[in-house]
Amino acid sequence: MEALTLEGPRERLRSVGQTRLSDAELVALLLGTGGAGEPVAVLATRLLHEVGGLDGLAKLGAGGLEQLVGLGPTKASRLIAAVELGRRVLSRPLDRRARISSSRDVDAAFRASLADLDVEVFCAVALDAKSRPIRAIEIARGGLTACPVAPADVFRALIREAAASVIVLHNHPSGEPTPSAEDVALTERLARAGELIGIRLLDHVVIGREGYFSFLDAGLLAPP
Repeated sequence: MEALTLEGPRERLRSVGQTRLSDAELVALLLGTGGAGEPVAVLATRLLHEVGGLDGLAKLGAGGLEQLVGLGPTKASRLIAAVELGRRVLSRPLDRRARISSSRDVDAAFRASLADLDVEVFCAVALDAKSRPIRAIEIARGGLTACPVAPADVFRALIREAAASVIVLHNHPSGEPTPSAEDVALTERLARAGELIGIRLLDHVVIGREGYFSFLDAGLLAPP
């Protein structure tokens, strides 16, 4: 369990700055007050311990947080709002004027919205002839371990956008980004279909909490 100093989190914020505060101190600042017989510092430390740290906190919705002893709708809403603000700060929207030049660009744009999901989501980024994003399209949404995708669904959406090429991506709720055998097979099918249709598959990026995997970087797709 993460320890707190005797100095209050507000005082610590002023004296040492936000980057020096512990996770529990930052949560205590968001909560504002404790519960009956439980100071806010103790409440924050206990909550993080019960949910498994900040990762566990981020996964709980308002309903899940309200079930925890010491939290009501107001405190739960504050935590949810803080988590969402963090996601939005980390998310780097696709710039339609800028060329996507690496898998790092894809991860930066989609990590905040995909990495912590409890279900698998498959997306396609339609690109123009200069590899600039036209639109990000959600193709399918599945369960905890699978998200059935048909190449026809992918390319039907891309044809509507007049795409010249595409980068596809999906998340792994397990957190581990290593592609499955099904991911490899789907990538091969998409690459073959793209060659026939004239919309080249540039990369397939798998995003997990522990990092990301790029089929292009791994040499499993031919470079453009």
